[in-house]
Amino acid sequence: MHIELTEMLRCPVPHQDEFLVLSTGEMSGRMVLSGVVGCPVCHREYEIVNGVVDFRGRGTGHEGRVSGSGSTRPPSLAPRPVEAQTLQALLDLSGPGGFVVLLGAATRHAVGLAALMGGIHFIGVNPPADAEELPILSLLKTDTGIPLRQAMARGVVVGPDAAMAPWLAEAHRVLLRGRRYVLEHDAVALPEGVTRLAAAEGLVVGEKR
Repeated sequence: MHIELTEMLRCPVPHQDEFLVLSTGEMSGRMVLSGVVGCPVCHREYEIVNGVVDFRGRGTGHEGRVSGSGSTRPPSLAPRPVEAQTLQALLDLSGPGGFVVLLGAATRHAVGLAALMGGIHFIGVNPPADAEELPILSLLKTDTGIPLRQAMARGVVVGPDAAMAPWLAEAHRVLLRGRRYVLEHDAVALPEGVTRLAAAEGLVVGEKR
């Protein structure tokens, strides 16, 4: 996890938002490879292992696990290869800086997008098992909401495996107003609050109102 992402994190447990506290272990440059992220409100702690922040369960401060949403997966959809140039155009970002959230299998686009969009940091939420953190990519695991503050992302891409509740609504929550929402599943509707702009080749793009 990139150390500057700390101020964008939020505890996934429902309560007032406060900045989380980072205790670092091993670091490589600006990337935190091991450590703990703690919540000053509920006192839960979430481990960072191999650069991945694990927000699943209730952390080490309490017993038990946060219950899941009970949601079902979307209709089966064979994955289609998506070129980084296509996603870059749909995200419609100009200039460096800020964060783009890649949800689920969409994390696989990080390297290709980074080559075209220098200076932007990517956040992979619930990435594929073979994903590794990189200087341009921070990885988060969660079984409830996205552990990021509201309206912090310059763009979001939702992978086909995450095209279901509550992830569709959560991707909308973390997106800045007026920014692009790309969904890699053309059989699933965009969430309320996102205006549909176009659809082609299995992709749907919208803009947060």
